[in-house]
Amino acid sequence: MTSAEKQTIMTGIDASPGIAIGEAYVLRSREVSIPRYEIEPDRIESELARFKGAVERSREQLLRVKEQFSGPEGLSHIFDAHLLILEDVMILEETGRNISEHRVNAEHALRMIVDRVMDVFKAIDDEYIRERRTDLQVVADRVMRNLLGEKQETIQRSLTEIIIVAHDLSPADAAQLDRKLVMGFVTDAGGKTSHTAITARALEIPAVVGLENATSLIKPGDLLVVDGCTGVVRVNPDPATLEQCRQQRGEYLALERELLRYTDLPAETRDGYELRLVGNVELVEEIPSLLAHGGAGVGLFRTEFLYMNRTDLPDEEEHYRIYRSVVERVAPHPAVIRTLDLGGDKFAGPFNLSQESNPALGLRAMRFCLRERELFKTQLAAILRASAHGRARIMFPLISDVSEIREAKLILAEVREELDARSERYDPDLPVGIMVETPSSAMISDLLAPEVDFFSIGTNDLIQYTLAVDRGNEQVAYLYEPLHPAHLRLIQRVVEAGHAAGIPVMMCGEMANDPRNILMLIGLSLDELSMNSLAIPCVKRIVRGTTLREAREIVAQALTLPTAEEVKGFLQEETDRRFPGVLP
Repeated sequence: MTSAEKQTIMTGIDASPGIAIGEAYVLRSREVSIPRYEIEPDRIESELARFKGAVERSREQLLRVKEQFSGPEGLSHIFDAHLLILEDVMILEETGRNISEHRVNAEHALRMIVDRVMDVFKAIDDEYIRERRTDLQVVADRVMRNLLGEKQETIQRSLTEIIIVAHDLSPADAAQLDRKLVMGFVTDAGGKTSHTAITARALEIPAVVGLENATSLIKPGDLLVVDGCTGVVRVNPDPATLEQCRQQRGEYLALERELLRYTDLPAETRDGYELRLVGNVELVEEIPSLLAHGGAGVGLFRTEFLYMNRTDLPDEEEHYRIYRSVVERVAPHPAVIRTLDLGGDKFAGPFNLSQESNPALGLRAMRFCLRERELFKTQLAAILRASAHGRARIMFPLISDVSEIREAKLILAEVREELDARSERYDPDLPVGIMVETPSSAMISDLLAPEVDFFSIGTNDLIQYTLAVDRGNEQVAYLYEPLHPAHLRLIQRVVEAGHAAGIPVMMCGEMANDPRNILMLIGLSLDELSMNSLAIPCVKRIVRGTTLREAREIVAQALTLPTAEEVKGFLQEETDRRFPGVLP
């Protein structure tokens, strides 16, 4: 480092925990320059053939990379997602139509449809679905380069420990990595549910994403310290800071080794209270990591991705294959499959949904499913059939009224009768639960409990609706507080109502991911927490190091505090005092 190089600190999104130190390997993806020109009528067929040829070359390349991939078995399914985009009817047909009707070259015809779909994705509130736009962009860029005859970007072998710095990392990029030398990821784009983040967590490589301008500010060879726990990236740290970071990395690795000792142990308090720890799974490929970190099942499997980037509807067989895969991979543990949570704010697909001024409060989730009964029945049939291959559970989202769950159960009964007529196998005792994620469902949880087999508290939406805070709005995001007294009291009410009716109560929101909240959640007597798989060993350490009685005393005191800030400070102090060095 020269004297002119001063330390720079950048802050992004903590996508995969850990501390990495290494030289920057900057992968600057050159923008694909898209030409636009008109074609003569007699060249339309040859232009269509040129486009189909580029798609086929892209498919062959992805299949080859998938075959060479040596990472965790589950991650190979990300390649399948990209291969499916290459078969997407909307993309292929719309591009062909643009070539034929607008008489433009294939590159521009493809860009027209990609830009249109990307605009729809940008307006989506749900982070997981919004991040799938990156998959479309990666696949489109590959087809573009094949149309233009350009070589695909590759990561060259390195002889030193490096940090990959890129705008984004595709599964094909990840397949080329030498994991002995790649210490971390830093990207301009992405969020916690982007494929870059999922890949990093599965490979257990520290990553910070969403830095926006990392590739323009970081130079090849810069020394980087990547803190995937806090989202901080240090560029060319001074010697004293570097030594401190190395010490922190050593402490983190020692703590990680210590926590991994808890992987195969039950999450049971010292006085015998067992809290099941399960995983939020966005994609099938995350299940191996979940099980490796001691997860006791899938607490939330989201299904919206089945409806994205397509003009047709997934049929029952497509649903069934995916749900069966989830159930079989997680066996003998249970898997909670949530029915589709679609709506005007989070969906680009085969429905002509009208624009809504406030889609978060509009036609979405169960309201949408009860209107689109045939679509709903297709999914229910597939979940029921998958239940014959393991321990499936079905969960309905955004229930706000008893009549909604009753109507949903009537439709489920109709589907059972139809499957009986077809002699299809399914679990006749398939548990049925609901997400409690609205203030109304929390307030009438005592009335809802007799209708279902379990509750799952979805804190992401429950906080948003209870506090009237749009968590995606940076102007008011500071008000989005899981430890707000109003939110805590609603959780307490739901747990008490569930237990009074003899049903278990779990939590599947982001609140369960933070170890600082665990003493509170134990004391509230939740039965099950669903979280990111990498958080499970740390949570187990806390659970096994306390008693239910102690945790209930902490809750009793916390519920007397008037502000979220005071509750947060109190819990931090209690956790640090009882478990020094466990939290970052």
